[in-house]
Amino acid sequence: MARSATDRPALDQDETPRVGGALAAVDDGDEVEARMYRTVFESVMTQRLTPGTKLPEAALCELFGTTRSVVRKVLQRLAHDHIVQLRPNRGAIIAVPTPEETRQVFEARRGLESVIVNLATRNATSAGIAELRRQLAAEHDAMHRLEQPAWARLASSFHLQLAALARNPILERYLVEMVSRCSLIVALHEPPGNASCEHAEHESIVACIERGDAAAAVQQMDEHLRRLERNVSLERRGADRSLAHLLGMA
Repeated sequence: MARSATDRPALDQDETPRVGGALAAVDDGDEVEARMYRTVFESVMTQRLTPGTKLPEAALCELFGTTRSVVRKVLQRLAHDHIVQLRPNRGAIIAVPTPEETRQVFEARRGLESVIVNLATRNATSAGIAELRRQLAAEHDAMHRLEQPAWARLASSFHLQLAALARNPILERYLVEMVSRCSLIVALHEPPGNASCEHAEHESIVACIERGDAAAAVQQMDEHLRRLERNVSLERRGADRSLAHLLGMA
């Protein structure tokens, strides 16, 4: 079951914590838990942390200036949200989706987003459409500046903005989980250089919503997600950078 919206990190703001390579100061327990969760979550969403990356407790304690009990609590939350796998006596790693899980996740996401897009088309206001247009402009800018982390974050938040327009918080919470799990799959399987979401396809979906054509918007989203699934390959990409670098903290 997905966490409540208040427990989730915001995906439409660029505030990945950085400590300039220095150790973070010891924070209040709740604050450091939220910061650690958000940092790992957003590092997965922007594909800095790829599936299989180890998350050693000692390294996390040092990076966040906290205790093992706090680190373990955050890792449990991340495992609950299918972002981390906890391996007995071997520590935590970023989750590694199987081919079967990949198929199931995309199947579930297509069904979920078809409902969301239909509701978003029915409920969209002129202000909501304007916000989507601003989102598309930001995507376009990030794409042409070749900033992959910013692009990946914006591409994910586009889908969550559509969920907000649907005005169904339950669907929105489930989509957060689906988007994070798809980001893991893309990080694991998609060939380097591919965009996780195509900007032109987002534009087509918004155009359908703007003219009130729910059926076309649903069809466009279905094709968009099927294309994303087809883009994944079975070859894993390794990472030889430090955990601090992968978390955006170095």
